[in-house]
Amino acid sequence: MADIGKDIERPLGQAVRSPRAAGKVSGGTIMATVAVLAVVGVSGAIALREKPFRKPQEVAVSTPKVTAAAEPAAPSALAPAVAPKPEAPTPAKTGGPQIIHVQTEEGDGPPKAAIVIRDPSTIGQNLKIAHIPDKALVEASDTGPLPVRAADGRRPFDVYARPWSGGRGARVAIVIGGLSVSQTGTQAAIAKLPAEVTLAFAPQGNSIGRWMQAARQSGHEIVMQVPLEPFDYPNVNPGRNTLTVAASADENLKSLHWALSRTTNYTGVMNYMGARFSADAAAMEPFMAELGKRGLAYVDDGSSVRSLAPDLALKDGVPFVSGDMAIDAVQDRGEILKKLDGLEATARAKGSAVGIGSAFDLTVDTVSSWVAEAKKRGIEIVPISAVAIDPQKG
Repeated sequence: MADIGKDIERPLGQAVRSPRAAGKVSGGTIMATVAVLAVVGVSGAIALREKPFRKPQEVAVSTPKVTAAAEPAAPSALAPAVAPKPEAPTPAKTGGPQIIHVQTEEGDGPPKAAIVIRDPSTIGQNLKIAHIPDKALVEASDTGPLPVRAADGRRPFDVYARPWSGGRGARVAIVIGGLSVSQTGTQAAIAKLPAEVTLAFAPQGNSIGRWMQAARQSGHEIVMQVPLEPFDYPNVNPGRNTLTVAASADENLKSLHWALSRTTNYTGVMNYMGARFSADAAAMEPFMAELGKRGLAYVDDGSSVRSLAPDLALKDGVPFVSGDMAIDAVQDRGEILKKLDGLEATARAKGSAVGIGSAFDLTVDTVSSWVAEAKKRGIEIVPISAVAIDPQKG
């Protein structure tokens, strides 16, 4: 009955609550509260942390941080400050001048990076095809192919010349003669001598066509030696088909054609002996006129002060070169080096110098080593055509 009285006195809408339930908190409520507090705590920690994860590259590294401002020469891999240096482009095949970037080695003298401006009108043949005769420059004859001007006016002197820089520095041209006489000596000379050295072939030699190709493939410019009458001939005899003062002009031209037809791809001829012949106007005039007609240069070895070649070459439009000294009259390494050093001194004083030698083993070895050192001193070794006086070019 007591319980019924209490129910009557309780306000409407309120359920009966056990005394224990009034002071009890459920386990789910506790877990929810803890979870909320954990989230709030973590969020606060993140919010209060200095420089949160906005720049991952700056977080806890084992090496000091390097900025672009502190190390401009070593830009970051993520953001290079300087673009990589491109390789030198292949010169465009145009008719205008070409700018070629050249990388030089340490100790060469010029800076590591140099620029050479090359004019395509400069004399010179593509060395990749230097051993192939230009059919337009060949005239058939009973003795073999003769050099001749092309119908468009091109000369063997122009077409078969080895390219060079065209610079105005000290230049030395060296001609080594007597090739094709000794097969082993010829092979050694072609292999050892720097490509800038000009080679002269003796017409009496063997396998000249094969050696010409080998020489041109190695980069050498070549000339053909022609035997001319010396004083005290025939006691001193240059060899077969020597041009002589006593012979008629036709006989001498026949002997000249024999020598010229021994091979192709040469820029000119050089005398072999000939002190008497070169001093005789009646003998030299038809000879020089024939060279002018065929577009060939004449290289005078400089052994005779009585030679009429300089004046006749100018008259007949023949490119002309005169040797300054014989470099190996004495077969001694020290003496040869003195002559080569003399060429260098002359080139520095006059701009260019020409040395003449023969294909002796000692000469070849000495010239090869000297050329390598001379280049380091700023001397340019050039083909013989590079120092020729060409009347047709003013």
